[in-house]
Amino acid sequence: MTLTPPLLLALTLCLTGAEAAVDLRTAAAMAAGLCKTRPTDLVFIVDSSRSVRPSEFEQVKVFLAKVIEGLDVGPNATRVGVVNYASRVKNEVSLKTHRTKAGLIKAVTKVEPLSTGTMTGLAIQFALNVAFSESEGARVKSPDISKVAIIVTDGRPQDNVKDVAQRARDAGIEIFAIGVGRVDMSTLKQMASEPLDEHVDYVESYSVIEKLTKKFQEAFCVSDLCATGDHDCQQVCVSSPGSYKCACKEGFTLTDDGRSCSACSNSATDVVFLIDGSKSVRPENFELVKKWINQIVDKLDVSDNKAHVGLVQYSSLVRQEFPLGRHNNKKDLKEAVKKMAYMERGTMTGQALRYLTDKSFSMGHGARPGVSKVGIVFTDGRSQDYIGDAAKKAKEMGFKMYAVGVGNAVEDELKEIASEPTGEHYFYTADFKAMTQIAKKLQINICHEEDPCECDSLVKFQKKIEEALQALTKKIENMSKRIALLENKIV
Repeated sequence: MTLTPPLLLALTLCLTGAEAAVDLRTAAAMAAGLCKTRPTDLVFIVDSSRSVRPSEFEQVKVFLAKVIEGLDVGPNATRVGVVNYASRVKNEVSLKTHRTKAGLIKAVTKVEPLSTGTMTGLAIQFALNVAFSESEGARVKSPDISKVAIIVTDGRPQDNVKDVAQRARDAGIEIFAIGVGRVDMSTLKQMASEPLDEHVDYVESYSVIEKLTKKFQEAFCVSDLCATGDHDCQQVCVSSPGSYKCACKEGFTLTDDGRSCSACSNSATDVVFLIDGSKSVRPENFELVKKWINQIVDKLDVSDNKAHVGLVQYSSLVRQEFPLGRHNNKKDLKEAVKKMAYMERGTMTGQALRYLTDKSFSMGHGARPGVSKVGIVFTDGRSQDYIGDAAKKAKEMGFKMYAVGVGNAVEDELKEIASEPTGEHYFYTADFKAMTQIAKKLQINICHEEDPCECDSLVKFQKKIEEALQALTKKIENMSKRIALLENKIV
């Protein structure tokens, strides 16, 4: 697919004005041939009821156009239809109508709002009966052709959606539900395909709906994931069509998580998470934090003899959720993390660090003697107490400290908590949703140091072998010279 930058810019400016922003990274990946969209019959089902103001409907059209821009449009690739609905339903663009991207985008810009009620169930039924019919350009059901509907709505439907959405899903249509503003979230969940966390999206207003563009461009993209860098392999990525697997460099072994590599085969580690549960985090972000913890747990070799994990939450107070050694398999450990209740108070990070040094890594709280200790501190804001002494003590006690900050976290505080080199032990992102990338980067590879006595012995033994080899080499050289002299005498 050839993507001309001037044409891309012109189309975007035409749709959105000077403030438009194209997801250039995804576009560049497609232009470089690193990803192509799988053959799909895609129908947008767009709410244009009276609650959607004309300016907001224009923003919806920009979103549609940007998603279309990232598709391989064509009769044998992706076909796109648009269903517009309010109290009635209008088939604005059929799957068979436009065979080119430019034609599709032009058609989208001409769609006008209907500005009446909100009959979402009627719109889904229309899509099932008409928009996805062969007479309107849909292809015969096949494992090679995806059927996808993207519903955009900002209100509560005036009819039933649960049953008709189930019929659409049973017919093989994958449904994404996007809710805006005061939308009814339970209705979105009734419409969307499983898993819901991948098929239900919410934005506060139409002005930010464009931020979902990249998600849907990637949803339709079959990439060389290794080439695009969109993988979480620690060392080596091996491509396969639309997928990948991880491998390790020589001298390393792939761990049980299938992504990380370790040069340490039998190292035991005590890991304690110190999690900020202050009110600034907010409940929905606290759920993301729990998922992030479990992403890191997935990378650990959790067992009786290897990694043990403890969890502490803090706000104005400190609460141990569970100590080291209580859950020694990943399933139980991850379930315990999911059950952690949000405290929602202040941010006393210094107090939490003192708890970590005084209690979390003590034998009374499950810590094992002679085992490496790792502390992972997460916070989203400035501490309300002094952290310096406790942060220093943790590192003096030999704990390897990681500091992770989000949003209003203070980077100087994160660096003060983190072990040396700080660049490898502290992480920051402005957005909770970007924490996944931090989980990929944060590698907990602890190797026990060798006994220096054993090292000295090994060095002495190696030196003796080298000296013996040198002596043997000289003997062989002398022997070769004598043989050469004998051969000359014989000749």
